[in-house]
Amino acid sequence: MGPGHLYTRPLSEIATLRPIYVMSQHNSLQSAKGISVKRNVLKRFERVELLKKRGQWKEGERIVGLKKTKPEI
Repeated sequence: MGPGHLYTRPLSEIATLRPIYVMSQHNSLQSAKGISVKRNVLKRFERVELLKKRGQWKEGERIVGLKKTKPEI
């Protein structure tokens, strides 16, 4: 080995020398398809769509400071 070469093994060989550890996932961090509970907080665009459907929001009104809205059941 010369002074300029710190490691001369190929990367594929280096990867096989170290054990690979896999972390488990906590039950509360499920995927989106695992969510079956209805959310009780809507995103802003969802609130605007719901208020439009109910006739409580008109085009051109401010988006900040929307009325409180409960999601449809």
